[in-house]
Amino acid sequence: MAGAALALALALAPAATAQAAPNDPYFDLQWGQQQLHSEAAWTTSTGAGQTIAVVDSGVDLTHPDLAGKIVGGATFAGCAEQANGCGDGDWESGPAANGPGDPHGTHVSGISAAATNNGTGVAGTARDANLLAVKVLGSEGGSFEEIAAGIRWSADNGADVINLSLGALPGVQALTITGVIADTQEAIAYARSKGVVVVAAAGNDFASICGTPAFDDGALCVTSTDRNELRSSFSNFGVKPGLEAVAGPGGAAFLSCRDDVISTVPLDAADGSCEASEGTTGYDFYAGTSMATPHVAGVAALLTAQGRSDDETIEVLKTTARTPGAGARGVYTPVYGYGIVDAAAAVAAP
Repeated sequence: MAGAALALALALAPAATAQAAPNDPYFDLQWGQQQLHSEAAWTTSTGAGQTIAVVDSGVDLTHPDLAGKIVGGATFAGCAEQANGCGDGDWESGPAANGPGDPHGTHVSGISAAATNNGTGVAGTARDANLLAVKVLGSEGGSFEEIAAGIRWSADNGADVINLSLGALPGVQALTITGVIADTQEAIAYARSKGVVVVAAAGNDFASICGTPAFDDGALCVTSTDRNELRSSFSNFGVKPGLEAVAGPGGAAFLSCRDDVISTVPLDAADGSCEASEGTTGYDFYAGTSMATPHVAGVAALLTAQGRSDDETIEVLKTTARTPGAGARGVYTPVYGYGIVDAAAAVAAP
């Protein structure tokens, strides 16, 4: 009965008012936003007043599509023991930088909340949300202590949503289950105790379960879909205790550039292959559950902007998600979790 009531409420929700597509020049390449039905959702919520913490490899603080959205940051790569870190969250900050840094966090940030309708680059999923740049990964990755420090700092410094597009090798789940490694699990629990939504990548290991920390209690695990709404071949399945999992657009990885996800990268950091073919300086195409996760984090910010709690936000993301081809919403499958997140249906949910 509850499911029927929800379906009726969604069917009777007021129709969205039509609006022009944003004028960001690469919006037509953002098939992920079409898959999420973001444009329809923006007539109801844009994420205004919300902050997404990108706990990752740092962010290019000067990127023209991001600079105006960043409201703070900290670096914990190489200095997890310092309460406020050892840098400002820039992608090249901190003692663990060693070299040019990693553009990954900059790419993730653009997907979640790039400046939108500004005539530049791409549109962010939560187009009016702000960002915290939290660097926990150096050139050789990061430790559980560093990641946990970044999660806790984010929860204490205004994050409404925390994005974790990172993960450990397969098998580490056993160490968290047995309590051998508890840093990130405890940090996620701390963030959730403060009402923060935590969204984490399932992993790109072709594995049958979500990787850590997506496997941890309190984190919403995100699997990846390609532009045809099929499971990305590299994506882990959405299986974890409690089955808290959904899907989001993450690309194909093995096809053309346009089958992957375009977003922001530092101006001197694109690898050249896709950038050159599309002429997108400062933007590049990546694929992974790392790209699927900030799409979902952005939709989560659209919901928290409506005053929904972390528990309510996760429940709405699940119950309004859709399973491709089945015509079902909020039905769990190992491939899609509760389905591909649908921004328009989510913001219209009671």
